[in-house]
Amino acid sequence: MADKATIVVHSGDYDKIYSALIIGTGALAMGMEASLYFTFWGLQRLKKNGLERGPLSKMHMLGLGKWMIRRRMQKANVAKLETLMREFRDLGGKVIACEMTMEIMGVGKEDLREDWIDEYGAVGAYVQEAKDSKITLFI
Repeated sequence: MADKATIVVHSGDYDKIYSALIIGTGALAMGMEASLYFTFWGLQRLKKNGLERGPLSKMHMLGLGKWMIRRRMQKANVAKLETLMREFRDLGGKVIACEMTMEIMGVGKEDLREDWIDEYGAVGAYVQEAKDSKITLFI
């Protein structure tokens, strides 16, 4: 078993994408390998210009909640999602896009930020990553 973390990114909610990227980047910074398997609504965030588009998971309040959270994050100097994704990738993080979800939701490779994606795979790709991991999470 490798010193590795594998995270299923099922939700496309703004705050949950933050959680997945922060945990993944933290694992990489601690010397682990890390992979993110984007599926269903999480996959939508890999679309071109899609990373910041998700709603909050709670207290969305027709967009006001997200606006308030963004302001608080800016005051606390929290990196934007684009920056976190770049850091995750720069540190060697692996991103897998779920092919089944792409087919079900009518998402083509041309719709996605291909520079962020290392692999297109079905459930077997996730299972292989998870089987070799000490940490597995579902976000």
